[in-house]
Amino acid sequence: MLPSIGWYLLVGLVAAGVTAAATLPARAIATRVGYVDIPTDRKMHEQVTPYGGGGAMFIGVCAAMTAAAVIPALRPIFTASDEAMGVLIAAAAIFVVGLVDDFREMSAPAKIAGQVLAASILYFAGVTMYQLKLPFAGFVVLTPGVIPLITAVWVVALTNAINLIDGLDGLAAGLVAIGAGALAVYGLRLEYYGDLPTTNIGPLVAVIACGICLGFLPFNFHPAKIFMGDAGALLLGLLMSASTMVIGGRTPPVSGVTFFFFAPLFIPFFILGVPLVDAGFAFIRRTAKGQGFHAPDKDHIHHRLLRLGHGHRRTVVILWAWTALLSAFVLYPLFKPQANPFVAFVALAAGIGLYTWFHPGLRQQPEDQGEEIEPPPAPEGAQAGGGFGASGSEVQ
Repeated sequence: MLPSIGWYLLVGLVAAGVTAAATLPARAIATRVGYVDIPTDRKMHEQVTPYGGGGAMFIGVCAAMTAAAVIPALRPIFTASDEAMGVLIAAAAIFVVGLVDDFREMSAPAKIAGQVLAASILYFAGVTMYQLKLPFAGFVVLTPGVIPLITAVWVVALTNAINLIDGLDGLAAGLVAIGAGALAVYGLRLEYYGDLPTTNIGPLVAVIACGICLGFLPFNFHPAKIFMGDAGALLLGLLMSASTMVIGGRTPPVSGVTFFFFAPLFIPFFILGVPLVDAGFAFIRRTAKGQGFHAPDKDHIHHRLLRLGHGHRRTVVILWAWTALLSAFVLYPLFKPQANPFVAFVALAAGIGLYTWFHPGLRQQPEDQGEEIEPPPAPEGAQAGGGFGASGSEVQ
């Protein structure tokens, strides 16, 4: 029997409520111990801002998982396999990696090693993809030898994509909230059709990721009172990589509807299109300049929108809108299959409209220009070496 969607909503509310309740104490503790992000000419914020949001999010994940485990309708997800425990352990591992990087900036190889460690935990717990439907290649069952590599590559790609896009207040939290919410709806819809087992952990993880972002977002929207730091950004990337793999990599082929047939392969690239495209261009841009992938610059999507004249909040909302549009592109055919032939045309028209909206000649005076600001002195007790992680409102 299908679990009621109300139980998933309850778990999401627990995730949001616990994260929100833990955020202010986390902010106070971070300020006390000097776990703060100090403004520099590389960063977008003006005030010394505490980290700690990642800790509040992790507490929210643990609370939501515990709540789901005691709900009879959702308990089969936990008894059918060890995947839930694997997600929790991997989340703890990636959270620690991000926490260390926030306090003491890690080298790129060390950070990637931590991400591969978390991916390995997911793999050994069975949280990975097994099959893919590839255009022109048909239905492909992955061999045991390639699954660990694909798992590691996917975790590294998504964790870095979320981390790199976390450059403006509320941007990463909002994007993941929208994308995770869409993924949860997609997974639950597949369960309704019988194309995904009800014991699949993907929808639950997506609901939890959405919940912790919604709980954190009121404190992180511009001007942010707290940052999630690498600890939070990497955690969100881990949750999204786990949920996309077990939904998109386990869905059997569905005949009759072309878009739906290929959807499992394309789902992550649409709902997380903004951070993935941004990360891809960053990799190409920095490689062409002979720089390392983690070398910071001011050419990310959000920086370009700021230079085009959009203010901080408007830039964030525009990128949220892109994510919502891409998510709707994925979800609409599930509810209106007869509209599939028109989806591409609607998406193209929306893209042209957004491009026109961005055109410099159509904009009024910018709300703010994202100017570089002289950093204020650090508060008493702040650690000079702390708070220089790659997340928050720092330029990536």
